[in-house]
Amino acid sequence: MDRDGVINEALIKNGIPFSPSSVADLKIISGVQSAISKLRKHGYIPVVITNQPDVSRGRLNPDSLNAIHRFLAEKLGIDHFFVCPHDDIDNCECRKPKPGMIRDAASKLKIDLSKSFLVGDRWKDVEAGHLAGVNVYFIDYFYSELRPKLPYERVSSLSEAVEMELGGNRES
Repeated sequence: MDRDGVINEALIKNGIPFSPSSVADLKIISGVQSAISKLRKHGYIPVVITNQPDVSRGRLNPDSLNAIHRFLAEKLGIDHFFVCPHDDIDNCECRKPKPGMIRDAASKLKIDLSKSFLVGDRWKDVEAGHLAGVNVYFIDYFYSELRPKLPYERVSSLSEAVEMELGGNRES
């Protein structure tokens, strides 16, 4: 799952989402803790896949980023955070919309991508999910930016995505 806009509220400025820069700015979205518990109960490994370009832009201290992830790990029981600290200009393989972080997580955690799904709130999340070959759920906040390409399931929250995914996998 993506982080900002999926598990914690993104900070919106002029219709564009931004990441919180400290634990004090962090607000976990209602229902996220329950959704992550349901994932664990059904054998899923909750993994955060997040672009954090403010690190390379000098707006986010790596220690603050680590503190945010420690806080989320403690509050939500998420053990795995894959972070791209680069900016678009770096043209790295990890920055979404490229699927590098997803593939890296799958390799390191021995995750079967054909049985996985991604929940995101930006076109880059959706595109990375498509390129990685996973089911994609899109939380549409109608940001003032590019729209994602189909296919994806539009949902209102991580909780709704989890319910839809588990509803399709109850027999397993």
